[in-house]
Amino acid sequence: MNDHQTDPEFAERWEHFAFEEVVREEGQQLDEITRRLAILAVLMGCQGLEEFKLAVLRALDGGLSPVMIKELIYQGVDYLGMGRVRPFLDAANGIFVERGIPLPLPKQGTTTMENRLERGVEVQAEIFGEAMKEAWKKGHINRWLAANCFGDYYTRTGLTLAQREMITFCFLAAQGGCEPQLIAHAGGNMRLGNDKAFLVKVVSQCLPYIGYPRSLNAMACIDKAAAQK
Repeated sequence: MNDHQTDPEFAERWEHFAFEEVVREEGQQLDEITRRLAILAVLMGCQGLEEFKLAVLRALDGGLSPVMIKELIYQGVDYLGMGRVRPFLDAANGIFVERGIPLPLPKQGTTTMENRLERGVEVQAEIFGEAMKEAWKKGHINRWLAANCFGDYYTRTGLTLAQREMITFCFLAAQGGCEPQLIAHAGGNMRLGNDKAFLVKVVSQCLPYIGYPRSLNAMACIDKAAAQK
């Protein structure tokens, strides 16, 4: 059974808001690839597994490649942890198998175990500024952040650097409680060309999936990042 059978009044209002009103709001529209990436990312962030499965099907039909979806999931591990990402990886694999998409997908990695730290530091500096070139030396967590988060994942192909920073913003906004990091990554997005107006559009398109409190918090963080910039 579906929502139209069990909850017809709710289904009518939910679908009108999420799929018509929000999507068509003047001045808040995004291209389909960006919108679907953002929605998948916030669904991971808020642990919306069942809605994520539906969104993956819509994303595949709407132009997202399997590689893009997998790259989004992989990067989620750094911001959500494997404990929360495993169900989403398994769900996507199940959908891909059902769709006849061969696994594993083509490799997207560009670093080696020898140069992942160096490359990761370079990416950090590109996103956050030259001061990041020394940040990895402050302790082992900072070194892991540079080598693992940025060296292992941000350097992969399949998504652009700007797309990767956008989905990171979405992971953080949707899980809540990460306002300092959300402000920092809002600023990182702006350095890469994902300006304030763009980030407001991202939050607007994701609001039906994460609700008003976290959306309003994300908007406040965007404002703070813009003021700092």
